[in-house]
Amino acid sequence: MRIASVAALGGFLFGYDSAVINGAVAAIEDRFDVAAGPLGFAVASALLGAAAGALTAGKFADRFGRLFTMKVAAVLFFASALVTGFAPNLAILVFGRIVGGIGVGVASVIAPAYIAEVAPARIRGRLGSLQQLAIVSGIFLSLLVDFAFASAAGGSRNEFWFGLEAWRWMFLAMAVPAVVYGVLTLTIPESPRYLIATHRIPEARRILSTLLGERGLDIKIERIRETMERETRPSWADLRAPRSGLLPIVWVGLGLSVFQQFVGINVIFYYSSVLWQAVGFSESGSLVITVITSVVNIATTLIAIASVDRFGRRPLLLIGSVGMAVTLGTLAVVFGTAPLNAEGAPVLSDVTGPIALIAANLFVVAFGMSWGPVVWVLLGEAFPNRIRAAALAFAACMQWVANWLITVSFPSLSDISLSLAYGLYTVFAVLSLIFVLRWVRETKGVELEDMHGDTSAVAADVRRPG
Repeated sequence: MRIASVAALGGFLFGYDSAVINGAVAAIEDRFDVAAGPLGFAVASALLGAAAGALTAGKFADRFGRLFTMKVAAVLFFASALVTGFAPNLAILVFGRIVGGIGVGVASVIAPAYIAEVAPARIRGRLGSLQQLAIVSGIFLSLLVDFAFASAAGGSRNEFWFGLEAWRWMFLAMAVPAVVYGVLTLTIPESPRYLIATHRIPEARRILSTLLGERGLDIKIERIRETMERETRPSWADLRAPRSGLLPIVWVGLGLSVFQQFVGINVIFYYSSVLWQAVGFSESGSLVITVITSVVNIATTLIAIASVDRFGRRPLLLIGSVGMAVTLGTLAVVFGTAPLNAEGAPVLSDVTGPIALIAANLFVVAFGMSWGPVVWVLLGEAFPNRIRAAALAFAACMQWVANWLITVSFPSLSDISLSLAYGLYTVFAVLSLIFVLRWVRETKGVELEDMHGDTSAVAADVRRPG
């Protein structure tokens, strides 16, 4: 549990770095006189870095090890905190966000891979869900920090300590957990499956005996060795299939990653303070609502942790898809039927305002107990040993590309119609339900060594999507 928790701290920084921009968006817009398009790019710029970091993390981790990769991520988070906090212009701020994004991408690959590789099968789902718990905890802390600094300074645009505006301290605060993460990675062991892949059997034996005990250890090591054995170095070619382009299991991982983002969850965490201000709430009230939403996200993730190894991955995904479709559809109707003010923004009444708030938080509930944690569990465990790092890196990269598309498009979509934006997310929630019903299979209790390429538990009877 302790080892998995330390690894999941990368997810904590991932969540903090991703969501800290929420409380700073309005201040950045004023400070650098940014229009809607460039503002959307500035918010989403970290996601470009995340895609690049995720794409390279798998190969890097296969070459240098899981632990060293975690240390690199910690350094990137620390550098990002300083660069964004002291940025003199928008270009430097974007650069700092991209550096942090690379760290996010690396953490999004290495944490679920490492946790899956050290966790016993019977509790792998629970431990794998720690990644999502860490992410939502990071989101919560970043939003709480945003609220604290904005409140203490009388607004995110106002000066605080040492003459720096409050929004700058929101970014600088990330340096503290980055240092903690880097130090704690010195206290956990290397992945035994990586050690076996690099022929360091005695080290792997010591770690496995600590994690699993001595019983059946030789058989376990031999099974891992057989599934890791190869004549060439891991490469992207391992993911290809002759007719479908990619192995069926890689298509499944890609679909899970894309749908997790296309339902629009990060619109809630990147733009919610601006969104609620646009429909009539004050900056302080909007930040309070956002903090409450992040608490709801943490609570529902705990539900997933308690149930994922009991009920399985697939049932939670199905329930979550239905819940997201209903709540997103409600938001689309509320914003679509609301009267518009002089600026063209919808005005919520005493009735529709609470309905929108309840629907937004129930959407977070549906996502937080299903697609949030379960996708990371599946990405960490579903791929066979010899392609795990590369396949997870590819899926995570596509997840960040999808996240970027949603994030960068939301300001323009919301300028056209909030109802249109939430209507699109509703469609993707419905499609995610169909995807799970058709292509996703159960992996509860399956050993990693039993995930065999295109005939693994998740990819059983799978044809290429589309």
